[in-house]
Amino acid sequence: MSFDDYVRLRGERLVRLARLLVRDRHLAEDLVQDVLGRAFVRWERISRAEDVDTYVKRMLVNQHISWRRKRSSSEVAVDTSAGHLERADPADIGAEAAERDAAWQLIAELPPKQRATLVLRYYEDLDDAAIGEILRCSPVTVRTQAMRALATLRRRLVDEAALTRKDVNR
Repeated sequence: MSFDDYVRLRGERLVRLARLLVRDRHLAEDLVQDVLGRAFVRWERISRAEDVDTYVKRMLVNQHISWRRKRSSSEVAVDTSAGHLERADPADIGAEAAERDAAWQLIAELPPKQRATLVLRYYEDLDDAAIGEILRCSPVTVRTQAMRALATLRRRLVDEAALTRKDVNR
């Protein structure tokens, strides 16, 4: 498969994966463009790989982790707590979007490999072996990363609920 064919067939999926990792469409497009630029130079070697998709996804995740390290010193802290959100009518689409955004805010605070593990498992629907291949770790490490990420999310959700109840009781 030529590089152009690969980008035409898989480009949108890569952008979608990157968007889940970085939570911003424009940054995701930049990340994918950077990765595809690097892949283009090495395409002859990459195209001979056993699983080209896994190889490119690994490049994407690794580049995301590198970007995150570089950006960490220039980021500005923002209040990401969801405590200010009130429960609305379940049929309210805006409330659903706000809750989904609050959930993504919590996921965004996870360490990069834990976030990548959750995105690859629950969004890309990959098994532990495939995730381990992308992240270059064993399936046991993948399960450990997922367990730790979910435990952190549960703990933060409980903390958020406690803060919300405290505010309501005032």
